[in-house]
Amino acid sequence: MNGLTGQKRTVALASATFVLFLPCARGQKPSAAVASPSQTASQAPAGTPMALSDLAWLEGRWQGDWGPRIAEQVWTAPKSGLMLGTFRLTEDDKTLVIELFTLVQKPNGVELRFRHFTPDLSAWEKDDATVLTLESSDSKRSAFMNPLNGQPKHVFFTRIDPDTYVSRSEIVGDSGDMQVIEITYHRQKPSAANGENGARR
Repeated sequence: MNGLTGQKRTVALASATFVLFLPCARGQKPSAAVASPSQTASQAPAGTPMALSDLAWLEGRWQGDWGPRIAEQVWTAPKSGLMLGTFRLTEDDKTLVIELFTLVQKPNGVELRFRHFTPDLSAWEKDDATVLTLESSDSKRSAFMNPLNGQPKHVFFTRIDPDTYVSRSEIVGDSGDMQVIEITYHRQKPSAANGENGARR
């Protein structure tokens, strides 16, 4: 995406479920896709818009590893047609990137929007937020598509069980080659010390 340079572009690769195709740090490269879930994604019946309630299971706190980095997500429950998500990526007690994203109910379905920020909340992207549309969803998997470019082209949320899901991003570069990044997230139990409420499943 335009407006990202240097280390910011590197860190953006690991950003939660919504990653950009950029060179990885320490020589790491996202693995090439072998079999793309996008090739078998089922579509909803014609005239049936996707519902935000299909993604209500995301509500709560999640954590996953990407190499030496720790990815953390927090999702709110659906309310007034929107789910709000936040993301933090850390490594060796240093915050690398913050991300803000929304799932919004639209008349024709659900949109996923996201933007990256530095720890001092300076926006990385100089343009508008990246937008993907929900093209298929069931109890196990939700598939989003970027109609404008391949950065990323597809994003998938695959629910393994109530406390585990896999985030997969398929990024299509200018050459047409596909790269894949997957992060497995685990639900974090509420902490009695800080009085958090239990996350709904």
